[in-house]
Amino acid sequence: MAQQQNLFDTTPPAWELDDAETKLVARVVLSTGPTGEFDYLVPENFADERRPEMLVEAGRRVQVPLGRGNRPVVAYCTQVGLEPVAGRRLKLLAAVLDTSPLLTPRMLELGRWIAEYYLTPLGQVLEGILPAGVRGKAGTRETTLFSVPTRVSANFTRLDLPEKQAKALMVLAASSKPLAMKQWMARAECTAAPINALRKKELVESRVERIDTDPLLEEEVERRAPHELNTEQAAALHTIADALESREQQTLLLHGVTGSGKTEVYIQAIEKVVSYGRQAIVLVPEISLTPQTVGRFRERFDNVAVLHSHQSDVERHRQWKRIAAGGVQVVVGARSAIFAPTPHLGLVVIDEEHETSFKQDTAPRYHARQVAIQRTKMDRVPLILGSATPSLETWHAAKAGEYRLVTLENRVSDLPLPTVRAVDLRDMDHRHNRGAISRPLYQAMGVALNDGGQVILMLNRRGYSTHVQCPSCGFALKCPQCDVSMVYHRAANQVTCHWCDYTELPPTYCPECKDANIRYGGLGTQKLEAEVRARFPKARVLRMDTDSMRRPGSHEQALDSFRAGEVDILLGTQMIAKGLDFPNVTLVGVINADTALHWPDFRASERTFHLVTQVAGRTGRGDRGGRVLVQTLSPDHPAIVAAMQHNYRMFADNELPDREMLGYPPFGRMARVVVRGKNEEVAQAVASGFAEQMQATESGGSVIGPAPCAIAKLREYYRFHLLIKAGSIEQLHATLAPLAGKLKLPDDVQWIADIDPIDMM
Repeated sequence: MAQQQNLFDTTPPAWELDDAETKLVARVVLSTGPTGEFDYLVPENFADERRPEMLVEAGRRVQVPLGRGNRPVVAYCTQVGLEPVAGRRLKLLAAVLDTSPLLTPRMLELGRWIAEYYLTPLGQVLEGILPAGVRGKAGTRETTLFSVPTRVSANFTRLDLPEKQAKALMVLAASSKPLAMKQWMARAECTAAPINALRKKELVESRVERIDTDPLLEEEVERRAPHELNTEQAAALHTIADALESREQQTLLLHGVTGSGKTEVYIQAIEKVVSYGRQAIVLVPEISLTPQTVGRFRERFDNVAVLHSHQSDVERHRQWKRIAAGGVQVVVGARSAIFAPTPHLGLVVIDEEHETSFKQDTAPRYHARQVAIQRTKMDRVPLILGSATPSLETWHAAKAGEYRLVTLENRVSDLPLPTVRAVDLRDMDHRHNRGAISRPLYQAMGVALNDGGQVILMLNRRGYSTHVQCPSCGFALKCPQCDVSMVYHRAANQVTCHWCDYTELPPTYCPECKDANIRYGGLGTQKLEAEVRARFPKARVLRMDTDSMRRPGSHEQALDSFRAGEVDILLGTQMIAKGLDFPNVTLVGVINADTALHWPDFRASERTFHLVTQVAGRTGRGDRGGRVLVQTLSPDHPAIVAAMQHNYRMFADNELPDREMLGYPPFGRMARVVVRGKNEEVAQAVASGFAEQMQATESGGSVIGPAPCAIAKLREYYRFHLLIKAGSIEQLHATLAPLAGKLKLPDDVQWIADIDPIDMM
């Protein structure tokens, strides 16, 4: 091992060692606190291979003394080996916290890559890889386990014990593994008295361990046979099978229109993987992780594990252990499931790969797609990226030959794509169209409902009114902690900031000029629901957004009701736009396609195209066909036009030249540095200092800014950001190098660096 930084001070315990000595040294990273790797001596009792549950090895957590006060802290052991320790004063490692490694050597290697790529301390990365329920051993409890020492079992004939004690001792000796008190009492058919007597006579030994509580039973699912593939699907599967048999890493883009049967191709590819005795990981957006999605896999595979953020720590820990044991065929989960501890990985699939939810918004700020590419390279297995609307980064890589492009041009059973029509809100007579639903959309809804069809309405704005404003003086009600408008929620009779959750009672008059005619303007899903119920009083209406879906299981219950035909009109935010397959939906209405079109974000057009295309794909999935009406003030915008024509290539061909001209991804690499502070001038000064340091690197990267963020104040902090653009990841890292060291910052000033940023707000 190369010598690393040590945690050293002059207070005991520290030992000066002879020049010739080598000792067993553990290298660790701290889960919090100082960064870097630190060396500790391994005491002999933690190096005894006869006691594997106490052994120090890479991947286990340990407890080490830190600083002058020897404060005990948790650390991750990353390496153990004999090392010359001449002249070094090293502290002794204090305890081993795990009875087996929580991280395999391969996952430690992946963690190091994430730390280097995303400029995040390794200890923080490892904390992010392991779910809290796994670290805390959720669902286990401390239990005393009893066994018979060898010295006792070899001398049974010499022991003179009462009958009950003798029977209890014989039962314990006959057990193949240590027994807990209740187990021992049940098998020996005795009370605790004879057992306690044996303990006093020191004829048994005990140790305290954490053991599993009773696991939950899996819900039984009816098995289904594979669907017959059409010609396009069969060709796609053949291409994937070639990649599987190559036993090399390949990234494949499965580009298929909505309803083209991508999921069936994934499943049949995974069936091949399972037949080889290997495992697959399938990532889906959290919003799409419904029983419908998971059910498709459970209908086809015997052992499916699910990992997502809404699970309890107990369930998450249980699923993690099942996966690590090798008994799981398929892991289905959201972003963090890319870290599932599959011992025999054979394939990774990322469905709806364009989804922004695959990017983590807290440290480590990884993108699951980028991590999946690296993990599949390490394991030499294929990666499938699937989408009807791939991210432009993925599409460009496929067109450039870096990824293998596989296309599904048609829907299954040759069902036609729905017709899409724009409703130009500029042409509306607002004297007769005061609500959210235009006359053409109202009429189309009436026809669909009269024919027994179902309707989906999408509006990507929560609440009732999106802003509160005084018509007399122009005052706009903003959050006192954030530079954003407060949203009025009529059901709760409160105004809320959707960024920090600050709430207060709505004003009855203008706080500035005292005018009583304060107006509640803008349109949210709650106001849309009220209008739909008023205009279609006989229709059964259901709203789905984060406000109405707070109870556990409410999301699944809502979709089950809609699938069963108990709901006629489903309205909501983007959570209803993706991954849902309801053949009886004959009409989709996009209430306002422009909500994200003009954001200060170079991906605004791409997001709009994705959303409109995806929600349009929710209809026309049955024999009855379907249609889509898109209400917009920008019917001629290239993203809207391409979405209405279901033409991804048209959108990409129009958007990519602009990206190339400006050096934006995929034609360059980007990072975003955000500085925030309670004092606006101080925060701006720190951001300016960062810009000067990075500009002085002469690394080839360009630094733009600093400038106030689109949301200039958030949770009482003023925010400034810088954009760094470079031709390669190496240039990007070199430009950011001045920020990698220890920086002395004023109090209350914080900063983050986001590699490959998705959120520009």
